[in-house]
Amino acid sequence: MASTVTSRRKQLGNELRHARISAGLTQQQVAQILGCTQGKVNKIESGAVGVKLGDVRAMLDAYGVAREEADTLLNLARAAASQRGHWSGYRSLVPHWFRTFTDLEPAAAEIMTWHGERIPGPLQSEHYMLKQFTEFGATDITSLVRNRLDRKAVFDQDQPPYYRFILSESALRRAPGGRSPAVMLDQLEHLLELDRSKARVYIHVLPFAAKLAAVPNDFTIMRFPDSTRDFVYIEHAAGGIYLDDVKDFQIFVDSWDRLRGAALERPETREFIKNLAEQYRAELNDQTRQR
Repeated sequence: MASTVTSRRKQLGNELRHARISAGLTQQQVAQILGCTQGKVNKIESGAVGVKLGDVRAMLDAYGVAREEADTLLNLARAAASQRGHWSGYRSLVPHWFRTFTDLEPAAAEIMTWHGERIPGPLQSEHYMLKQFTEFGATDITSLVRNRLDRKAVFDQDQPPYYRFILSESALRRAPGGRSPAVMLDQLEHLLELDRSKARVYIHVLPFAAKLAAVPNDFTIMRFPDSTRDFVYIEHAAGGIYLDDVKDFQIFVDSWDRLRGAALERPETREFIKNLAEQYRAELNDQTRQR
């Protein structure tokens, strides 16, 4: 498990939430026990804030948690309180709602992600990143690029997660800010290089011709080798949400399986990307000749 404050808070919050639900208590009832607001209980369970050991003990007592499990959770609470976060400097630009994701990403055993309209962060070339941040009107582009490049370190760990990407054909054709053969050629060549050089990176393209009734919104599934609960991450315009309920999780696993069944295999994906790269190269050459 990643040795970070955010990941420990997330795990502790998850366990406290599940214990509360098993005990049949509401967040409002717990708030009354702790003498705080329901909003604070919600933040504790989401991992957004730290929690005092005394409050953890009170919660575990109220939930009737067995001593051995309670000791484990208290140790986790101590670990979360013993270190300060690392979200300073250029890392402070990472949104709060995304920090749990980036903290837990290196600790995962397997990550399965689907993207319909854009290239996901870990796969982006620097040219694509710069264009995207510029089009967003970002002011500190250098720090944003450094943050995104930091995430690529997950591929170079001694034992990186199996990182499985399914990309819609649309993501390979829609450049940030409008059509840009130069940006997309660079991006496709970057994808081919990652596929060649990173043993645990799997890239699959879902072509427009795939036989699916519909495609879902973007989502990422994370599975872990330890006691951290597997979860699904869904990003939206106002932030991101984390789902670890077993039934919800299985819905997204089933959705992933349907996408994977319709997507191209790795050799076919390589050929698809190579052919599309040649189209961008020819278009770029035509533009050059016309100048």
